[in-house]
Amino acid sequence: MKKQRYPGRKKKAGSKTKRYYFTEVHEKAILQYTTADCNEEKTKLYKEIIGPVFNELIEKIVYTYKFSLLPNVDILKEICRGDLMAVLDKFDPTRGYKAYSYFTRVTINWFSHKQKDNAKKLKREISYTDFIKEGDHEKLVTDKNIYYEERDQKEFLESLLWEIDKWEEESIRENDKKVIEAIRILLKSRDDIEIFNKKAVYLYLREITKLNTKQIVTSLKRIKVRYGAFREKWNTTGE
Repeated sequence: MKKQRYPGRKKKAGSKTKRYYFTEVHEKAILQYTTADCNEEKTKLYKEIIGPVFNELIEKIVYTYKFSLLPNVDILKEICRGDLMAVLDKFDPTRGYKAYSYFTRVTINWFSHKQKDNAKKLKREISYTDFIKEGDHEKLVTDKNIYYEERDQKEFLESLLWEIDKWEEESIRENDKKVIEAIRILLKSRDDIEIFNKKAVYLYLREITKLNTKQIVTSLKRIKVRYGAFREKWNTTGE
């Protein structure tokens, strides 16, 4: 008797079966939910398909981004589940998002805001009289500033990468696609790149895209317009 393959599993040659928990089944179920007029149909879709995958999405994000360190994290998970359900009807596929990308970003932002709120609370609760040595106090302030700077930079880059994903889904020139993909590769490999100045960046871009410098510069001018709009939105809203 032939074994039935688990939905959402893919097999790579020479490797073990890998499970992709968020599949086309879930994408279609969410689209069906947003267009359904019957509450009974929506309840069934959420209970049988959408709710379970939201649970797994939240668990994976909490684990991956170490949100598990937040106090009362189990309660926060429950609240987040409710909030995801509340914004289900607001998902609009015509804006160029896949459901997986959209709800992943919503969940990351949700927990990031909770993390920021918790950090502010901890900062208020710190009593400077608890630190006897001035040097200890100065070190604490320096370390906290570094933490916030690194966290802000990480969130900015995550949002930028997510924005870049949307650019590629749009109808753009082939050379622009190559340069955008190269930019994504460089951003994801930034910790492994020892030299990161303007000349080195162009060398990397030429190597990855196989385009000449003039073609790269032309594409970058168009990409810079998109980046400028993203940066302005980030500075205004933080998203």
